[in-house]
This record gives sequence, C-alpha cells and structure tokens, in this order.
Amino acid sequence: MAQVRQTPVLIVENRGLVRIVALNRLDKLNALDTELTQALHDALQDADHDAVVRAIVLTGNGRAFCAGADLSEFKQLTPANQDLVERRADLTCRTQAMMQKLSKPIVSAVRGAAVGGGAGLAIGCDMMVAGSDLKFGYPELKHSIVPALVMTGLQRSLGRKAAFEMISLGRLIGAEEALKLGLANRMVEPDQVVETAVAIAEQWAAANPRAMAAVKSLYYQVADLPYDEAMAAGRYVNAAMRAFREDET
Repeated sequence: MAQVRQTPVLIVENRGLVRIVALNRLDKLNALDTELTQALHDALQDADHDAVVRAIVLTGNGRAFCAGADLSEFKQLTPANQDLVERRADLTCRTQAMMQKLSKPIVSAVRGAAVGGGAGLAIGCDMMVAGSDLKFGYPELKHSIVPALVMTGLQRSLGRKAAFEMISLGRLIGAEEALKLGLANRMVEPDQVVETAVAIAEQWAAANPRAMAAVKSLYYQVADLPYDEAMAAGRYVNAAMRAFREDET
C-alpha cells in the first residue's frame, strides 16, 4: 500500500485505484474537532479531483470509527464567539454533506463507536461495512445538544418514525440491527471491515469512471425528484452514456 499523505489526525493512502482515508485521533476515539474535520473535508475533495483515484474508503484507525464531535471544543463555541460558531457549523455541514456530492463512490468501513457526527459520516457514504462490534447512534440529547447537521442524512436513510426514535431516545444499536434497518450493507468481523470495504471499492474502480460518476449523480438526483422529472433525468443520461463506451475503444 503506497502512502500518499499523513498528518497527525488523518492518514491517506492509495491501494491501486482506491483511496483509503483514515481518521487518526486514537486518544480521542477519532472525535471530530475542527482540525480533523477540515483535514477530512480537504482529503475527500483531493480524492475526488485526483484522476488516479476511482473509489474511496473512509475508516477510522484504532478501536472506533468516530466518537462524534469533540465536546472539549464546545467551551469555545459559545454565543460570545458567534463567528467561530458559524464557521464551525459551516465546515461541519459541508463535510457531512459532501459524500453524496463526490463524483466517485465512497464506502465507510466502520468498527466500534460511530455516534453523532461519526454516525452521520458512516451512513453519508454510498455504502457502509459494519464490524460486529458496531455501536451506532445519536446520543446528542443526553448532552443537551441537537443532532442538527446529521438529522437530514438519517431521515433519508430510515423511515421517519425509526429515525425520530433513534434521535430522540439516543439508543445505540449494533451491527445486526443496522443491517436489518438498511443502514449497513455488510456485517463482518471488526478486523475485516477495511478489507471488505476495499473489495467493494475495487469493484467500483473496475467500472468506466464516467459511467460510475453518472450512476452516482443520477441516483441521488432522482431520489429528490417527482417521477416524471426523474425519468426525464434518466433519459438524458441514457442518451449521454453512448459517449462513455467510446472511452473504452
């Protein structure tokens, strides 16, 4: 595995055409502070712009995927520092929303805790591989916090009643339930999450990259459109894909 970039909080490596992005705040269970959130945002953007990369794996080093927001930063995020509050909220919003906006497919490889913002990152990816030790949920209310920037992604992944239960009760679920609810695509042993995710990413990487980008873009586009408009968008891509085959000749 050839290493591309390493910082104290984020490790980025290439495995062939697959880019592996790993959160790396081991002492904080990969909790998201401003430094890590910015590094993650930039690394995903870099991967999307790198012609060598065709698929992305997002994971966390150590025994947890991501323990959510780093609460120790909250003492600075007060009404007295409103500008700082708004900048952090904007960064978090852009980072949580960007996985579906990437032109390249991304799969999360999740073991241990994936809570709050970590849960949002895990299910924000196009697919999710869960370790059997998964602890997934949104405990923000127990800390008098509103899960504001992860609520949209959860509601679109679950039915409204199930999503509200998860947010309002703060109950953590395991891998089997996540699989049953459709939040996870695979359940494997914790030490196999990255390899399983890489295998999925390698299948994506073998596809024509223009066709794969069109599949991903259209998939999320039609989810938010009325039926006739969705079919019209599909018709446009159906005509445009004739050019994709020329890439292979």
